Amino acid sequence: MKSEKTAIDKIKSMKGKEKIAMLTAYDYFTAKMVDEAGIDLILVGDSLGMVVLGYENTLNVTMDDMLRHTGAVARGAKKALIVSDMPANSYNDNETALKNAKLFLEAGADNVKIENKPEIAKFLVENKIDVMGHIGLTPQTVTDFKVQGKTEEAADKLITLAKQLEESGCYSIVLECVPMQLAKKITKTISIPTIGIGAGPYCDGQVLVSNDILGLYDKLSPKFVKRYAEFGKEMKTAFGNYIKDVKENSFPKDEHSFH
Repeated sequence: MKSEKTAIDKIKSMKGKEKIAMLTAYDYFTAKMVDEAGIDLILVGDSLGMVVLGYENTLNVTMDDMLRHTGAVARGAKKALIVSDMPANSYNDNETALKNAKLFLEAGADNVKIENKPEIAKFLVENKIDVMGHIGLTPQTVTDFKVQGKTEEAADKLITLAKQLEESGCYSIVLECVPMQLAKKITKTISIPTIGIGAGPYCDGQVLVSNDILGLYDKLSPKFVKRYAEFGKEMKTAFGNYIKDVKENSFPKDEHSFH
C-alpha cells in the first residue's frame, strides 16, 4: 500500500527539482498501463464526460459516473497518486463538498481536485482531505473557452486566486489555458507545484488527456496537445479486418475452434 501522506509530500517536494507528469485515466487497463509506465499522478478527470460518455461538455457528469471510474482506476494503479475531479455541483457548499469528497476516498482516490473556490478547499483540507486546485479555463464554470488571463486585470485575478488556493492548503494547482509568461509568474509566486495544460513549459508539471495523446478522441484537437500515437486509426483498421474476415468466412479457422 502506498502512503498518501508520503505521496503528497513527494509531489510537493518535486517543485523546482523534477518535472511532475500527470495523465488522465478512466478505466482499469489504461490506469494499469499509465501506472506501470511510471506516471506521478493519475487524474480521473470529468473530461470522461466527453471522451468516454460522449457528452458535449463536462456538465452532465455525475457523482455516480466519477465514483465508478475512480474505482476502476484505483484497481489498476498501484503506485501513482490518484486524483479525482469533483464534478459540477458536487461542492457548492462545505458540507456537500465534504460528504462527496469522502465518497471519492472510499472509492479509491487519494485526493480530489476542485475548480476555483479557495474557501471550499480550505474546509476540505481542515477535514483531512487533500485538495488539488484548478484555475484558468475551468470547464465547469467558464463560458468563454479561450485562453484566460490575457489582460492585466484578468492576470492579476488569477495570481490572487492561486495565492488564495495555496493559503487554503491545496498541495498543487492546475493551470489551464493561460499564457506561458503568466503561468511562469504564478509558478514563481507560489510555493506549491503548478501543473499546466496549455500553460507552457514553465509550470512544475504537465497534464494531458490520455485519449488525446493516443489519438482516441477526434472531436477536438487543442493546440496544446501532442499526439504520441494514432490508436484510433489502428482500431478502425483492426475492426475493419475483423468484419472482412467474418463476412468472407475466414474467421474462425480450425485453430480458433474447439474439438
